[in-house]
Amino acid sequence: MPVLLTILAIGLLALAWGVFIERNRFSVMPEELSILPAGSAPIRILHISDLHLAPWQKRKLAWISELSKLQPDLVIDTGDNLGHRDAIRPTLAALENLMKVKGVFVNGSNDYHAPEIRNPLAYLRKPSSPTHNEVLQTTRMTDVFEAQGWLNLNNRSGALTIAGTRIGFLGLDDPHDELAWYETLAQQRSDIGTQDLIIGVAHAPYQKVIAEFGDRGAELVFAGHTHGGQVCLPGLGALITNCDLPAKFAKGLSEHTVGHKKVWLNVCAGLGTSIFAPIRFFCKPEVRLLTLTAKG
Repeated sequence: MPVLLTILAIGLLALAWGVFIERNRFSVMPEELSILPAGSAPIRILHISDLHLAPWQKRKLAWISELSKLQPDLVIDTGDNLGHRDAIRPTLAALENLMKVKGVFVNGSNDYHAPEIRNPLAYLRKPSSPTHNEVLQTTRMTDVFEAQGWLNLNNRSGALTIAGTRIGFLGLDDPHDELAWYETLAQQRSDIGTQDLIIGVAHAPYQKVIAEFGDRGAELVFAGHTHGGQVCLPGLGALITNCDLPAKFAKGLSEHTVGHKKVWLNVCAGLGTSIFAPIRFFCKPEVRLLTLTAKG
């Protein structure tokens, strides 16, 4: 009996930690990657993802509103900004300062549909199914993003010059919800023409996404979706990614082979969770600050 009570107490403490403490330990994860042409100036990219914002999350909203102090040169938003049907206005307010910086974005499924109750244990068997009910007024958010100058990369391409480096972007709408139009990538690649660096942007880092971007010349891919596993185990890390990406790549930088070339993948574990599963364990909520530097 004492052993069972001890196990129960440890379990309750772990649950309390994940729900009340770690879920709110917002962090900035800095990293550096030498990928730019020789002689290029460094580029600071703020990668935000999976904010899953709800109107009552005042602490998270305030923390996001201060991110512009990191002075990024570029913001890449890989979707799932919304986490509640009434989150559009507070989300735009929180991102107001960041929208003064050059940026690009794609949507995730939660930007299109209100969250629903799901069995969290089902994720251990297979990725979640793209089935939804309540449709959100997504364009109320994305129209503001575009009006402020952020490039909409949902099945579209774009190009920006950052610190003197010409960057071409290839984009896909959410692959997890089967909204990615892979057939557009050939035309996207043609549209952006000659660039110093090509970056692929999508919400979910499926292996097909990495391969398709790599085949079209992308050297670096940005994605979110995985929540870094959300609930991880000490020494083992993430158990799932909610897609076919191996769990060891659930967050951070990783290198992948596409044909005869290497493609870098940067996965942001995100800042939020579903309002129906408000827990993180051994997986702090994060944004990523990736500094691109010139190749040696």
